[in-house]
Formats: sequence, C-alpha cells, structure tokens
Amino acid sequence: MTAARILGELDAHLLGEGTHREAYRKLGAHCMERGGVKGVGFAVWAPNASAASVIGDFNGWNTAADPMDKRWDCGVWERFVPSAREGQRYKYALWDARGHLLPFKADPYGFRAELRPANASIVAALPKPPAEKERSASFRIPQHRDAPVAIYEVHLGSWKRKPEERDRFLTYRELADDLIPYAKSMGFTHIELLPVSEYPFDGSWGYQPIGLFAPTSRYGTPEDFRYFVERAHDAGLGVLLDWVSGHFPSDAHGLALFDGTHLYEHADPRQGWHPDWNTYLFNYGRREVTSYLISNALFWIGEYGVDGLRVDAVASMLYLDYSRPSGEWIPNAFGGRENLEAISFLKQMNEAVYAEYPHAITVAEESTAWPQVSAPTYVGGLGFGFKWNMGWMHDTLEYMQRDPVHRPYHHDELTFSLLYAFSENYVLPLSHDEVVHGKGSILSRMPGDRWQQFANVRLLYAYMYAHPGKKLLFMGNEFAQGREWSHERSLDWHLLQYPEHAGAARLVRDLNHLYRATPALYERDAEPEGFRWLAQDRGASIVSFLRAGHEPKHVALVVCNFTPVVREGFRVGVPRAAAYAEALNSDAREYGGSGCGNSGRVRVERVPANGYDDSVVLTLPPLGVLILTPSFETGAE
Repeated sequence: MTAARILGELDAHLLGEGTHREAYRKLGAHCMERGGVKGVGFAVWAPNASAASVIGDFNGWNTAADPMDKRWDCGVWERFVPSAREGQRYKYALWDARGHLLPFKADPYGFRAELRPANASIVAALPKPPAEKERSASFRIPQHRDAPVAIYEVHLGSWKRKPEERDRFLTYRELADDLIPYAKSMGFTHIELLPVSEYPFDGSWGYQPIGLFAPTSRYGTPEDFRYFVERAHDAGLGVLLDWVSGHFPSDAHGLALFDGTHLYEHADPRQGWHPDWNTYLFNYGRREVTSYLISNALFWIGEYGVDGLRVDAVASMLYLDYSRPSGEWIPNAFGGRENLEAISFLKQMNEAVYAEYPHAITVAEESTAWPQVSAPTYVGGLGFGFKWNMGWMHDTLEYMQRDPVHRPYHHDELTFSLLYAFSENYVLPLSHDEVVHGKGSILSRMPGDRWQQFANVRLLYAYMYAHPGKKLLFMGNEFAQGREWSHERSLDWHLLQYPEHAGAARLVRDLNHLYRATPALYERDAEPEGFRWLAQDRGASIVSFLRAGHEPKHVALVVCNFTPVVREGFRVGVPRAAAYAEALNSDAREYGGSGCGNSGRVRVERVPANGYDDSVVLTLPPLGVLILTPSFETGAE
C-alpha cells in the first residue's frame, strides 16, 4: 500500500518532456485514498538523490519511518502515507549520491508553508475552483490593449497595519474588507500585488521566493488568499501577481542544491549565480525546471483565479551578460549574449498562459530595447501582453525633477517617448522601485516650494494619464506620501487630513474615473493613429496633443504647462466642435491648485491652427494640465 504509485505513466513522460502543464496536481502532497485507506501521497523530483524519505508531524520527523520509492523513468520519489492528514507539517529528507544527508527540504510544490522563521511545508488541498461566474466571459475584467487599465501596485505588509495590535500585518480577509473598497473607490481597474509566493526574508518584499505554489502565510491561509481574489472580482477589480521566475535564494531548505546537485540552477556560477541579488538563477535548459515554472504560472491563474502575471526582471533573464563584466559570463552556442534557453522558456510560458486562459495577461518588466516583447510568438515576439515602459518612467522623472527654469533645455526628455510609444503594448509605471533605496518619494523629488512640489506631482500624474499607455501607481503615490516607502511600516494615512495630500488623492481618483469614461484616453494606446502632436512651445515648456479613440467623436485635447507661470492666449487647433469642456484641470482648487483655468468651457473659433480649420484659445494654469473633450451642439458635426 505504501509503495503505491502517485504518478501515472503519462505524468512521468510529460515531466521528462517538460510539457506537464499541471505538474502541481501530481508532485507535492495530495490527500487521496489508496485501497480504501485515506492518507497523503507525496512526490518529489530529486533524480540524483541516493535515497529519500518524507518526514513530518505524522511520523515524529523520523527519517526512517517513511522511505520513498524512486521512479527511474522520471527521477521522482513517491510515498503514500496513511497516517498523514491535511494541516500537518512536512519536509523531505534527501541523501546525496555519496549517502550524505542533506538539509531537510521544503516541498517545491507545497501549497502552504509555515510562518517564518519556521519553514516546513503544510499538507493542504488545492484551493476551491473559481466560481462559475468568474469563468464566464461577461464577468472577466477588461484588460486587453484597447481597454482602460489602471493598476494600483501594493505591498500587502505595509499598505496598512494594526498599530493597536503591535503593528501587525492585516490578513488577506482584512485586506479584502479594506484595500479592495479603497481601490475601487479610487477608480483603479486592477490591484497588483508584490510577490505573494512564500519567501523567508521580509526585506526581500517577496522577490526571493522559496515556495512558488504557496501564498505567503504572513497574511493567512491559502483559503484566505482565495477569498481576497473573489472579493476583488466581486468589486469588479482584477488581481495581478508579481511573479518571480528568474532567480531564487540560497536558503538551505529551498531549491538550491536540492538533491545534492545543481538541480534547479546552473552549476557554473557564470550562468547560475546573480551577482546583484546573491541569488541562484534557474536553469532554463532543463525541461523539468521549465515545466515547474510554467505549471506554476498556470496554477495561479487557474486555481486562484488571478487575472495575470507581471514577470519580474525579464532583462536579467534575456541577457547572459546582465550585470556581469567581461570574462564572467558564457556566450551562447552562437557566441552571442542572448540567453536562448530563457527566451524559449518565456515564449513557452506566454503561449501556455494565453492558450489556457485567453482572458489573462502577462506583463514584462523589461528595461532594455529588446524588440517585440509584447508581440505574439508567431511573429517572432516574446509573447507578453504588455511591457513596462521603463524609458518613459526614467526620462519623465528626470525631466520633472529639474527646476522649471532648466526644463526648456531638456524638452527632449519629455517628448522622446513618443518616438517609440507604439512599438509595444506599454504600461506606464510609477512603481515601488521609484520610491526606495534612497530615491525618496515622488513628492520629495519635485522642485520648488511646497506648493510647487504638489503642483508638480499633480502635473506628473495628469500627464501620465493623458500619455499613451496603461497606468500603474504604487501605493502611497496616490496621496503624495512625503516619506520614502518602507516595508517595515504602514503608509502615512494620517497625511490625508492635510488639504494638499487629500487634493492629490482626489486628483488620482478623478483621473481614474475620467480615464475609464473617455475612450480617447485608452482605446488606441498602442496605435500611432491614437496620438497627434499639436502646438508646442519649447521655450515655455508647453506641450499639447490630441488623443483619439476608435470613433471620430472620441477625442481629447491635452495641454500641459511645465512652468509655474500662467500662460494666457494659447491657441491650439482642434477637430470641429461647438465647444470644448474642461474635463479635468489639475490646478483646480479641489486638488490644492490655484483655480486658474477657463471657467470649465471654451468656444471653438473658425481660425486655422496646427492643421485644423478650427481652434481654441486657452489660459494655461501654472504647472498644470488641461484635458478637454468636445461638446457638440445644434449645427455642429
């Protein structure tokens, strides 16, 4: 009975082939029945181990109690343990090829883990399948390239805490009751979570994961996390996960030297060790490793119902010489710097996700000029749905940090992004990376006195929402937190009692709602036909442009003044209409601005400008953005 096989012949074949897309249904710990006896079946891939056993609460952690049998066809060790039950802790005892006992290993496929610093796996069932309504096309969150996508990026452990209870974390269920209504009221379409796969060190923020299949126990159980996703969907919000498939830490209970050999990682440190993060790199040339990772990607979408994955550090996966000096990397078979195995893996992963879950999305954090990151694999692309626009982020923040008197000499930093804005399906990120490691907050990096700093923040956000590309804001940015973010404390929510911070939050809320209600601002994000430059004044740091949707009447006029000087009499050409209404003015008093503007509406004059027969004359607020939409009256087309 105890030697009963866990894996079928097809499972063994698919694992060896690297095409087992549901490997997690066989490997790991699964409650089952054998010969009328209930217990748990354990299976672990450790082909180079000389012996293996499963140890846990069910056998007193005795390494001799439950020896495992090896499947020579696929290198998997198996054991059915009648005394094991759901909720019990366990690990694997593995002996290397010389017969030396290795540090006890957590289960690479474990669905639940102990709360750190403990690190055993816990026998747990798969989460209940997503509700039928979540599987229906009508329920799915719009997130294609011509849909409005506004992402709220969140680190669960520091969004908000319980100071009255020793500053403890909120649980997944408490976050469902607090974070989800907040994100919805602010008008976001998605919540993106920094990595929630189990990880040992709080300071890594989840970017050094150990248990890829286990939601971190810091905030509750797997069932609690599933509840969070369900409540987000009930509120009409999508859930994206930050997914780390490029590296893993060297903790002894993890994947490193798993069976006494470099099983998941490359043996040569020039290929298998990352100098920036002191982590191991996955060996994408091993089919079992890519099967492990791809099945994990499908697991989060299929079993927990999440709506997509943001793939971390893609550039570090694509280039063999990433952060490596000459002589400390190994060229590929053709002598190049491209990681051919990683490229193949990323393409396979994206193909698998979109084949199984066409409604889901994958997003690449890729910081180089690698071509066609978000193009389909059948035309030579990597197959991602979207790519973070790191160039826009870097250039725009560089520009915004300059004193307005110097901005005319750096105008190209503001306009350069439009030379490549339609080469990918872009997301514009103001992410956690921009408010850590001594960079300060977005607010603290803005020039000028306090009023000008807040005006610059409002200007930046309004310009971002008008620029082609989907949107992403890290938590705290929406109310212009003054301090740099720290994972060790809650956001400074008390700042919302001050008018300037409350005004910034109102602006972000209104930007989100305007963005979602204005097809011109999102429908043609990835098409050059959706954008047209209008009047520019480099010396005055003014840009104006038109955003267009699929229908001719879906247009939005955007005019940005990047100086603290009111500009009167600014003429700009527009498509024909009776008038243009100020849909948003970032200098409005309710946002903490001066209230300078155009009384909410301007008439169209029959005066040619910028290639149009008609134009409007505007008063431009200081350090402000105007977004205007056409108003059609009797006699106007």
